[in-house]
Amino acid sequence: MLQPDIRKRVDEFAVKLNALYGEGLVSVILYGSAASGEYVARRSNINLLVILKDASLRNLAKASPIINSFRFRNISAIFMTESYMRSSCDVFPIEFLDMKENSEVIFGKDALKELAIHPKHLRFQCEQELKSKIVNLKSAYLSNMRRRGLEELLFKSLNSTLHIMRNIIRLKGAVPPYAKESILKALSSELGLDATVPEIILLAKKNKRRLSPKEIEELLFDLAAFLERACDIVDRLE
Repeated sequence: MLQPDIRKRVDEFAVKLNALYGEGLVSVILYGSAASGEYVARRSNINLLVILKDASLRNLAKASPIINSFRFRNISAIFMTESYMRSSCDVFPIEFLDMKENSEVIFGKDALKELAIHPKHLRFQCEQELKSKIVNLKSAYLSNMRRRGLEELLFKSLNSTLHIMRNIIRLKGAVPPYAKESILKALSSELGLDATVPEIILLAKKNKRRLSPKEIEELLFDLAAFLERACDIVDRLE
C-alpha cells in the first residue's frame, strides 16, 4: 500500500502528463522501493516508468517544466515507447523483471504485464554484470588504499552485488525475495552458495559498526572471492 503523500504526488504527476500528452500517454507505472514497500523518506526516489506513443527527445522536451518542478523533485521518471520496451528485454532483463515484480499502475494500461523475458538473456546479463563487478572491485581497491574509501567501496559493492544475486535466484526457477537478508538466505538454499561474507558486511553496515582497516581489507578480499564463486555457478547454468 502506497504512503498517502507518495500517492498524492504520483497522481498529480500523472494528471499533468495526461493533460500535456492526452492520447499520446499510454501508461504511468510506479516501480522500485515505493512499490515494494522499501521506500525510505528523504533517502529513496519515487521511480516511474512513463510509456508514450512518441518518446522522441523533441516530444519529451515538452515535459521539462513538469519533470523539473520542485513539487516532483524526488520523482525519477524514465520515458520510452512500448516497442522500445519490448525490443530491449534482451538487453535489460534484470531491470524489466524487477519492474514487473514490484510495480503499480498509476495511469493507463499495465504495459509490463505481457512483457516476455527469456531466461538465456537473464543469465547472460547476470554473468556480464558479475564479471564487470569483479573487475571494477579489484581496480577500485588497487587505486584507493585509504580506509574511508575502502569502506565505502565495500558497502557499495555489497548493494550492487545483492541486486545481481536476487536475479541469479530467478535462474533456478525460484521467486527471489526483496529483503537483503532473505536474498542471502536464498543464495544458500537455492544455489548452495555460502553467503557468510556478505552477511557479515550487511550486518556491519546495518549496525553502523566501525570496521578496522584490516577488517575492511579482509572483507574486500573475501567479497571478491565470493563473487568469483558466484560467477562460476552462473557460468554453469543453462
